[in-house]
Amino acid sequence: MAWDPLVAVEIGTSKVCALVGEAREDGLILITGLGVCPSRGCVRKGLILDLEKAAACVKRAIEDAEQTSRVEIGKVYLTVAGGHVRCLHSQGSVPVLDVRAGITPEDMEQVKDVARAVNLPHDRELMHSIPCHYLVDDQPFVNNPRGMRGAKLALDMLLVHGARTALANAIQAVQGLGIEVADVAFSGLCAGMAILTPEQKEAGVALVELGAGTTNYLVYAGNAIALAGSLAVGGDHVTNDIAQAFNLSLKRAEQLKQDTGAGHLEPSQHIQELALPAEAGFSACSVSVSDVNTVIRARLDETFRLLARLFREQGLAQRLGAGIVLVGGGVQMKGLLPIAECAFDLPAGIGRPIHFSGLTLAAEGVAYAAPLGMLRYAARSLRRESEPGGLGRLVGSVLGRFWGRT
Repeated sequence: MAWDPLVAVEIGTSKVCALVGEAREDGLILITGLGVCPSRGCVRKGLILDLEKAAACVKRAIEDAEQTSRVEIGKVYLTVAGGHVRCLHSQGSVPVLDVRAGITPEDMEQVKDVARAVNLPHDRELMHSIPCHYLVDDQPFVNNPRGMRGAKLALDMLLVHGARTALANAIQAVQGLGIEVADVAFSGLCAGMAILTPEQKEAGVALVELGAGTTNYLVYAGNAIALAGSLAVGGDHVTNDIAQAFNLSLKRAEQLKQDTGAGHLEPSQHIQELALPAEAGFSACSVSVSDVNTVIRARLDETFRLLARLFREQGLAQRLGAGIVLVGGGVQMKGLLPIAECAFDLPAGIGRPIHFSGLTLAAEGVAYAAPLGMLRYAARSLRRESEPGGLGRLVGSVLGRFWGRT
């Protein structure tokens, strides 16, 4: 079955990205279009600060994607992130309708409805309801209970939720342009769909997406998603630390980070000094490369240790046999892996998108993990919807609750 080209949009702190892709029957996604527009000043920590400017960035990114892909874009799939995204575990149980006939798809749908029926605060919106493991009577960790005999069916489910206003503003930035938002998904979940292999998920793995304003995380344990969320800490914090430490403008601190910044120090850099000319409101000064990298390393180490503590508190640290996988624009920082391995006390590596082809920039750049994964998310959702007698989507849509649809 062939579908129209799929379009993923990510409204990030540093850039808005629009990716166009074609899903193939073999699971490969061909990237045919890419549009990028800087978004600094109108988005911070994944939250929209200026709706008009954010919408203008979305418009420009989509127009560039239309030009490179030579298609007209009228519908997109939107990824969202930010410190407002959180998760909680819920369990529901139901009696099996016909014990002799075994567990049916209807039983499975009913227990999903019970597990996701959690009363969230009025300012929160359920984004995803992800089945983790079923339990049949006293037998835990059942992946697929269909046809099994038992009197009671239970389900452990992970619920990912976000701030209602933050989600609504992101959707409005697109829909205000007359473009339909087909679905919304958490960026960390999408990044995992682009990067992680079945073997990593089975062994247990934590994906950490380092963005400009946020750090998203997704943890698999026992081949099921066990934890997901976002920290309102990103590359902008590193830039701000450099600016404050050396009395520099944010623009110059960002350039210094990009040009010479690293998480480790080369022997030749111990005595290297950089002469910075004066700029409006800031005096000329000399900055030690060693001191700059010390500031960078301290912030990265703190961010990783925040996550490491969270994983320990959730009992997941000992279940990550495949270690830590890093993606996002922040992984371009040199010397990142040793800091991560020390903080997590686990092996760490840079993730690469799998089963994508086409535009080199999008297919090879880990900075595009989330929109790449959103294309796969969209393709799988469409495939499930087209299957006769299918059980529906693994991950529920937020849009029906926003606009009064079921």
